[in-house]
Amino acid sequence: MKTIQEDDNNFICDIAAPCFHLLAGDELTLVRESKTQVLFHKGENLSKQGTFASYILFVMKGLVKVQLQEGDKSFNLRLAGAGEFLGLSTVFGKNTFNYSATALNETQAMLVEKSAIEELLKSNGHFAYNLMRRYVAHNDDLYQTLRNLMYKQMNGRLAGTLLYLSSVEFAGQDVFSLLSRKDLGEFAGISTESTVKLLKAYEREGILKLNDKHIEIRQADLLRELAEKG
Repeated sequence: MKTIQEDDNNFICDIAAPCFHLLAGDELTLVRESKTQVLFHKGENLSKQGTFASYILFVMKGLVKVQLQEGDKSFNLRLAGAGEFLGLSTVFGKNTFNYSATALNETQAMLVEKSAIEELLKSNGHFAYNLMRRYVAHNDDLYQTLRNLMYKQMNGRLAGTLLYLSSVEFAGQDVFSLLSRKDLGEFAGISTESTVKLLKAYEREGILKLNDKHIEIRQADLLRELAEKG
């Protein structure tokens, strides 16, 4: 982890990000004075589940794995990329991070003091509405993930995971090359062994092509059918 100063070649003019376009004058000054830009290397934690949160994070560059942890078990909730906030729940009364976030590649993020965000939410209704929409969208995604875990079999859960990770949301990024088979299993809520067996079965059926960690989806329609039937 490395703090990036404004004279650093890696510094990103983060205040230009679309989510901050609703701020002006003293509000932008507040953000500038309350932020720290940080570079996280692959495998480093941006946040740690259960630890005290005095700030929220805004991802400016890179890809992050968001996960829940219980003892030696982990479950991957989603991926977060540039333009996304992490730790929004801490702004609404929670003092600790409720999940861990790990950099999958070199990731730059802006850490903004929680008190500054709270002040902006109270003073700028448009900014508050924008953040609430993001927060609700994340909750909706979480509920869908829980439904999949509760009602779908392993086959359907892994198929859904592969579709999510290969979706247009991550277009242009070789997401699979950043994830181990264990990671894939933790997105689907199944063991690494079951993940490997199902992937090989999908390859035999011509649904996908495996090349080391890379996965090429060849018959997305069949994968969607598996995901829908569960």
